[in-house]
Amino acid sequence: MLPNSCLPANSICSAAAGIAGNVFALVLFMSPIPTFRRIVRNQSTEQFSGSPYIYTLLNSLICLWYGLPLVSPGVIMVATVNGIGVVFQAVYITVFIVYASKAKKLKMLGLSISVIVLFLVVVIISLQFFDSHSRQIFVGYLSVASLISMFASPLFIIKLVIKMRSVEYMPFYLSFSTFLTSLSFLAYGLFKADPFIYFPNGIGTILGIIQLALYFYYKNVSTVHLREPLINSCA
Repeated sequence: MLPNSCLPANSICSAAAGIAGNVFALVLFMSPIPTFRRIVRNQSTEQFSGSPYIYTLLNSLICLWYGLPLVSPGVIMVATVNGIGVVFQAVYITVFIVYASKAKKLKMLGLSISVIVLFLVVVIISLQFFDSHSRQIFVGYLSVASLISMFASPLFIIKLVIKMRSVEYMPFYLSFSTFLTSLSFLAYGLFKADPFIYFPNGIGTILGIIQLALYFYYKNVSTVHLREPLINSCA
């Protein structure tokens, strides 16, 4: 337990880390905007996949629920950043559905409804069958699982960079923002002594460091002859 004299400093540092995490996360949430400008301009989703936005919506909803005072008092920054994430993903999914082909439209609608239903089931179960302490643990484990499942995307990019010896598909600003967001919430979780926050973001920070290291290692490597187009592009 921290001495009383350290509590104000700890509170200030955790708030600063949470605010920084929200700012860096906002940059991440805005990164698909060029993709959706293209979709609107061409009035077609082309070969873009809508799955990443579905997964991100589910993750944001669960983490939003975890960050609310009803589940986890004192970590409101988790709720704010994921509330913003929910809004962005809802807009992206709506635009995707509007301009998708009939088959993709039906698939995205089905997945969106499934995500909402699943989230409501989680909320109902956590409220009806758990007290305040066990509710935080239950939702906390779900939020960690959802965050870890999203690490498949960075792992795919890392594998692609190593295979092609090129950072063509790993923009620096995106990797850097991902690293800063994870690092900020790692610090926030440590200041709050909340393993459900610092553990997954610790993994995200390590992956971010790996991505940045690969970027600086391969950025000057000339691999024009190795470049191959991605068949199914996604933001």
